[in-house]
Amino acid sequence: MEYTFIDKSLFFPKKGILVIGDFHIGYESALRQSGILVPARQVQDMVEDLKNIFKKIKERGWNLNKIVFLGDLKHLFYFDFKEKHEFQDILAFLGNYFSPENIILIKGNHDTMDYTFEGKLKKMHVEGDIAFLHGHEDDPKLYDKRIKTIVFGHIHPSVFFSSGAKKEAYKCFLTGKYKEKEFIVLPSFLGFIEGTPVNYYDEDYIESFSILPKKAILKFRVHAIGKDKVYSFGEIRKLKDNI
Repeated sequence: MEYTFIDKSLFFPKKGILVIGDFHIGYESALRQSGILVPARQVQDMVEDLKNIFKKIKERGWNLNKIVFLGDLKHLFYFDFKEKHEFQDILAFLGNYFSPENIILIKGNHDTMDYTFEGKLKKMHVEGDIAFLHGHEDDPKLYDKRIKTIVFGHIHPSVFFSSGAKKEAYKCFLTGKYKEKEFIVLPSFLGFIEGTPVNYYDEDYIESFSILPKKAILKFRVHAIGKDKVYSFGEIRKLKDNI
């Protein structure tokens, strides 16, 4: 098995690499600063989600060697003491499971400063024939013939379904090919919002905000995250009738 979806994460069993999408630590604080009262649970919920994912990997008999975060680790575009503190709490938690060199932090467009204060944020990370990046900036190195798979986040994909008065959105993964490379797009790890519905044709979000053009990504397949498993659907362009 080359890779598998575990809740909101992507895992490569043979390599022991776990991949996590956009964290947006500080989003909860931003809501409170704007006057929206929400309970202070973002970091606690993320830690619990990570623990459950680690547990599932162990139960399946796989080794967990490395964790890769695909950028937008933080939310605010400016320095915030509480956000920095929460970020470092997450790093301290991860230190119980990984050595520092096996915690890979990709720089996203929200990561305007490095709260590790050690210059650990990377534009891109390559592991064998897999390239990991945030997804807001293209890079010619991605299309080197040695790279077979490109993994990114950034667009917070979700899929929208409606049936009569019932309307629901689900976080989802996207998989497909572009320029002879296999692409895997991860949902945000943030629990507050589902994300941007990729089967909503009238939005320009994907076209203007991603390394993938809209024409290509509409051919990608949707893998929606349900309560107990990930459900695979067809191509995005064929889900238009569910709007």
